[in-house]
Amino acid sequence: MGLDLTATALESQGLDPARARGLATRAQEAARREPDPTRLWSSFSRSHLGPDVPYAVQRQVFECIYRDWDAKRGPAPAWVPTPDEVARTHLAELMKELGLREYADLRRWASADRPRWWRTVIGKLGLRFTTPFKEIVDLAAGPTRPRWLPGARFNSAESCLLAAPERTAIVHRREGGALRRMSYGELDALSARVAAGLVRAGFVPGDAVAIAMTMNAESVAIYLGILRAGCAAVSIADSFAPEEIATRLRLAQAKGIFTQDLLLRGGKKLPMYDKVAAANAPRALVLALDDKLAVQLRPGDLDWRDFLGNADTFPFVDRDPEDPANILFSSGTTGEPKVIPWTHTTPIKCAADAWAHHDVHADDVLCWPTNLGWMMGPWLIFASLVNRATLALFDGAPTGREFGAFVEQAGVTMLGVVPSMVKTWRSQGCLQGLDWTRIRRFSSTGECSNPEDMFYLMLLAGWKPVIEYCGGTEIGGGYIAGTLLQPASPSCFTTPTLGSDFVLLDENGRPCENGEVFLIGPAIGFSNTLLNRDHDEVYYRGTPPGPAGEQLRRHGDQIEQLPGGWWRAHGRTDDTMNLGGIKTSSAEIEAVLNRVAGVYETAAIAVPPEGGGPSLLVIHAVPRQGGAADGAALKRELNLALKTQLNPYFKVHDLVLVESLPRTASNKILRRVLRDRYLAACAGKGPV
Repeated sequence: MGLDLTATALESQGLDPARARGLATRAQEAARREPDPTRLWSSFSRSHLGPDVPYAVQRQVFECIYRDWDAKRGPAPAWVPTPDEVARTHLAELMKELGLREYADLRRWASADRPRWWRTVIGKLGLRFTTPFKEIVDLAAGPTRPRWLPGARFNSAESCLLAAPERTAIVHRREGGALRRMSYGELDALSARVAAGLVRAGFVPGDAVAIAMTMNAESVAIYLGILRAGCAAVSIADSFAPEEIATRLRLAQAKGIFTQDLLLRGGKKLPMYDKVAAANAPRALVLALDDKLAVQLRPGDLDWRDFLGNADTFPFVDRDPEDPANILFSSGTTGEPKVIPWTHTTPIKCAADAWAHHDVHADDVLCWPTNLGWMMGPWLIFASLVNRATLALFDGAPTGREFGAFVEQAGVTMLGVVPSMVKTWRSQGCLQGLDWTRIRRFSSTGECSNPEDMFYLMLLAGWKPVIEYCGGTEIGGGYIAGTLLQPASPSCFTTPTLGSDFVLLDENGRPCENGEVFLIGPAIGFSNTLLNRDHDEVYYRGTPPGPAGEQLRRHGDQIEQLPGGWWRAHGRTDDTMNLGGIKTSSAEIEAVLNRVAGVYETAAIAVPPEGGGPSLLVIHAVPRQGGAADGAALKRELNLALKTQLNPYFKVHDLVLVESLPRTASNKILRRVLRDRYLAACAGKGPV
């Protein structure tokens, strides 16, 4: 194999002449010894393309090696596991036990015999039950109403605290602070004090108790303590405005809320308790950012230290598998978010996806900048702690070098990201010189990723794979992912998650290679109820039958099947969107913007930027009669409304003033038409 790679070409990408000559020579010699481009890239990238080699140089080497790659084989892999890497995975061990030779055989088995798959995984995870289950699933009420683990009694928080007491459960640091560690024994004791404090304060099993604070060691103990007491945690993001906090407290019927006085972001102290008070929240239990509270509490609210008391033992309250453990929120196509209860079986899905697809072991350190207000916060707790691993938490902005230094200092072995975070790292170059070589794999979720950004991410740790992971709050994890048994190509998936399956259908309900995702249940983690909607109406009614007559479940993502067994995500097909990794709906945004003076009505759409990456928010607005036509001023007002009334991370990328909005005969706004028109208008004008 000849390799058209010269020292001059590498010098043009920023490499010094001597190093460019050496790298080009070694690449050409390696190409003569290894004709297969996949094996050549795998060995050469590991041996010669460390994080200190400029991104542009590595990209050029990659393109030269794969110059003659046949696109019919699918995207060129940027990482291929070695036999040793394959052998250490959970899945390879399981395949050996089952006598299976290929991953495809394991996937078919896990989909076809789901009771056996889930029984196997429950055994591998070593979950704790007070009363064992009689069977894995009872389908007497049909596939849309499965009863998982009937007859069992357990508390999912207990399985988070089964590691040896002296092992590190959480390694954590806040902006400007020192690295600290909390053992499993300390986490157990603190969660017990939280549970005892809840009982002493009058809360009873079944009560909903909210958490609106940053994700730190204390909030993890609070989360586990709420579950331990038999209550249900209510997830509320700390970035929400008071109106959105109030909406979620009302929908969940929360009896209390844990929060903190201030938030620390970028060296600034921002109010948190004041937002909770403005939301007219129920009784608040308030932590101090510093040594003592910086706010005056309302009558009846409690300082965290007064709430805790001294009891450091508390039994785990037994729950039925279908009892709510966590109440979360996910945007649909109306202004009010869907209220999704996670039961005590949902954590099994979180931990199983981590065990199987992310290959989490007890010696791993997991970091994923997130918040308990979003599903990935609770997911990360179960993914880490049920697998007896260590959870790494940075209380601060994850977009700068201080976060990157924390990843190095904490010894992170699995780093999860939202793609927009990687785009920021790449554009700022803020991670240069850090040692991330302990990382064994990355994972990415929350929005469609850009291959260039994921390529950059892989090289930051010396060429480690990115497990793309896509799912939803209402399924407790992912429906499509990757594994460490399979090659990885930037921004691509390699498999449906084990224990479930899906089909792609076009607008006429026919199977296709690029269409809407419909899930084939049942599977642990999939929701059975919504607290404020008709669950069957939202997910099942009107769906076509599956390839074998199965009951399909509506999901709403658009996925494309590529050659060679790969998939790529293309965002949502409905009116739900991901903005910077935060899932919201057009209706939620429009409800805020329609209250802005001078606006008659609005329509919100999300469009992809050129090259992929986080979606951009575009607003079509109809001004009120006589309203000002100053688009720039109106755009500023709309952004201010989003910042103060919905989420400060949402931003209008473009504003289009129109005389009217296109509608169906039933008066529904045709947002898809607006999206198509906008993209067509932008074609040929450069990046969106």
